[in-house]
Amino acid sequence: MINFITRYFTSLWAFITSPFRAIWRVIVRIFPPREFTVMDTPHGNVYTFAQSSFWRFTKFCGKIGLILWASWSTYVFVYHRPLLQMRTQQLEEARATHTRQMSDLQTYLTKYNELARNLNVIDDKILNAKKLSDDEKEKLMNSRIKTWGELDFLRTRLAEMFSDEEFTPEYTKMSELSAEYELTRAENEELKKRNAQMVESMLAIAEADNQIVDMVTNLTKENTEQLQKNIKRINGTIVALGLSEKTLLRSANKYTNPLVGSAFTPVEFDSELDEKYQKLADGIERWNGLRRLNEILPLGKPVNSRITSNYGTRKDPFTGKPKKHRGIDFAGKIGTELMAVAPGRVVSAGERVGYGTTVEIDHGLGFTTLYAHLSHINVSRGDWVRPGTVVGLAGSTGRSTGPHLHYEIRYKGAPFDPTKFVKDD
Repeated sequence: MINFITRYFTSLWAFITSPFRAIWRVIVRIFPPREFTVMDTPHGNVYTFAQSSFWRFTKFCGKIGLILWASWSTYVFVYHRPLLQMRTQQLEEARATHTRQMSDLQTYLTKYNELARNLNVIDDKILNAKKLSDDEKEKLMNSRIKTWGELDFLRTRLAEMFSDEEFTPEYTKMSELSAEYELTRAENEELKKRNAQMVESMLAIAEADNQIVDMVTNLTKENTEQLQKNIKRINGTIVALGLSEKTLLRSANKYTNPLVGSAFTPVEFDSELDEKYQKLADGIERWNGLRRLNEILPLGKPVNSRITSNYGTRKDPFTGKPKKHRGIDFAGKIGTELMAVAPGRVVSAGERVGYGTTVEIDHGLGFTTLYAHLSHINVSRGDWVRPGTVVGLAGSTGRSTGPHLHYEIRYKGAPFDPTKFVKDD
């Protein structure tokens, strides 16, 4: 051994450290020394730094250690932490269950001792009492049977507590049960009082509801009758146009424009409710339809003057031959103000053959009004006009023999006799 050492190694120390030196040579081969140059551009200086094999190996070991530490920490956090939390929760649940079981056990034992003492007292009365009536004996026997049944129940529960691993306590203390019972009874009394008050309130609400329904029904009926008068006088004209009041009411409720407002949505109630609500809703729907119809239809005179020529066949003032007159004429001087009779939009404002200067207004539901032979127009096509808006001035333009207003009401472009719309009955 000594000859081997002296032959290949210079000393014993060289022999001992040879494995470490061999490992170091491998490290130096993997991590050779390096130099890198850094240039300070503003000042033009060049710096050279050297990194030894030991420094590079140390940095490598530090990075590997950091990676291993991070991996282990992540593993512990992801796997062991939830497991530890679950075990801790199970332990707390077991402790809580044990605490409840011990409380139940104490309650059962206290009750058991009390029942056993009562049973002894009853037995003593039965055995030692010399004069007992039959009723008293029967009461004592019933009491003994009841007490014995309670004892038997407690024995069963105690046996389950010690033999069944999945035993779940029903309650903690008899005092808590008593408190819970008193609290429930107090709440029940309070609920009874509130229920009685609620019944009284519901009766008062029902009475007020009936009064409100009756009041609104009467108001709706009165207003409906008032609005019905204006529509009644044009019923014949409406029928002649192939319309009905019901159809017009439905259309009026659905009609929308900026001046009349948005459409009306009818209210429908469940058929199981009192039918008075649906009757009220139907009445309100009819009233609203009549109100909107009175607002939409061109009812009234465009100018406060007498009628000089009615709708129908007449002698043509130019030829003297019979010819159909498609409107009615109102007397008026040049410059007389002519007004819109209902809200609408101007769809035409300009010259027309035979009519001269005209204005036509669309009021919705298919009805339009036409003003002819004007001397001046105050509106433009596309304008919205309200009732009373001056749309033009009377004149004698077009095929006219003198100053007047030729006024037409049309349904879907076809003129009809507007007399009922213009005259008040």
